[in-house]
Amino acid sequence: MMVNDGIRSREVRLIDDEGNQLGVKATSDALKMADDAELDLVLVAPKAKPPVARIMDYGKYRFEQQKKDREARKNQKVVSVKEVRLSPGIDVNDFNTKLKNAKKFLAKGEKVRVSIRFKGRAITHKDLGRDVLNRFAAQTADVATVQQHPKMDGRSMFLMLAPLKDKN
Repeated sequence: MMVNDGIRSREVRLIDDEGNQLGVKATSDALKMADDAELDLVLVAPKAKPPVARIMDYGKYRFEQQKKDREARKNQKVVSVKEVRLSPGIDVNDFNTKLKNAKKFLAKGEKVRVSIRFKGRAITHKDLGRDVLNRFAAQTADVATVQQHPKMDGRSMFLMLAPLKDKN
């Protein structure tokens, strides 16, 4: 953002510190007005014709912006993705253990990526892997929604699950 002597245009549309439009003024006059008010002349819309400049306390403005940015970062929620790996011929007990882990991750609010890695000739039976993933999705339907349906990627098949939104 250009401030004070950094403004290179000959004239600017000027806005005073109360927000009143003062019209188009020469940059030198605008700088003098800002100096008289002991404030800064800040270019707020450099691409406009003529550019728009505002008389303000630039240090205070920057401080307020930083404060808003900190607040935005504080309220930001980082969603991590956990992965659960299965095999096409997974046994019932192993399946239930993986299911329990995935439900635990979903309860914490994390997304879960369920993957099946096909080894050797197992890749010829993609339908078995798709059935396992669909069964997994059906078992987690009470706590999760399917964000991405089973999809092949190389020798692996993936399914993305996202936790259900709170019904508050």
